[in-house]
Amino acid sequence: MKNRFQSGEEERYHRQREHMGAEQLFNRGIRSEHVLAAMREVPRHRFVPPEDRPLAYADGPLPIGKGQTISQPYVVAAMTEAVDPAPGKRILEVGTGSGYQAAVLAATGAEVYSIERIPELAASARKVLESLGYAVHLSVGDGTLGWAGAAPFDGILVTAAPKELPPSFAEQLVEGGRLVIPVGALDQTLYRYVKLPDGELRAEALFSVRFVPLRKGE
Repeated sequence: MKNRFQSGEEERYHRQREHMGAEQLFNRGIRSEHVLAAMREVPRHRFVPPEDRPLAYADGPLPIGKGQTISQPYVVAAMTEAVDPAPGKRILEVGTGSGYQAAVLAATGAEVYSIERIPELAASARKVLESLGYAVHLSVGDGTLGWAGAAPFDGILVTAAPKELPPSFAEQLVEGGRLVIPVGALDQTLYRYVKLPDGELRAEALFSVRFVPLRKGE
């Protein structure tokens, strides 16, 4: 009975992911096939508190503790598509949180490095990621410094908003690399930056967002 219940429950979550992919993502402009496949693959319900699992595939963010949230599925998909992960690419995520965004990046075949400021969240994310078989390099530290020891990266995805860009992000990108990051205090905009041959970043505003602030220090 237990195994049948579990398989039935997982089948229900699978149907919810398929519906999420069609209604929340494709119908709102997400077109990357490998991003859509990753979003359909990764079990978002495993990254939220048990009491919130009935809402795991709803069109909105959910609390994960420590004043942090797991982002709305559309925002996760849009940021993933903007940073353009793929097999052979090295992606840095700043702000591991629940681990869900890192799992989606890993599901595209990219090599993922992720930094979390809050040790308890990092430990929880590591446990879930390992249980699901997603190989993510995870570290506890100051995300504003990037990950110099693993740089350079083909892409950097930041899940918290600074008032202005930390210089480490541009320094740790390859030429042509992408930085996807929300910027601002109260009025935040999600930007995609591309590193030019002269080392400068070319900015493209994507859409308005609301993220927690990017904080310095552990």
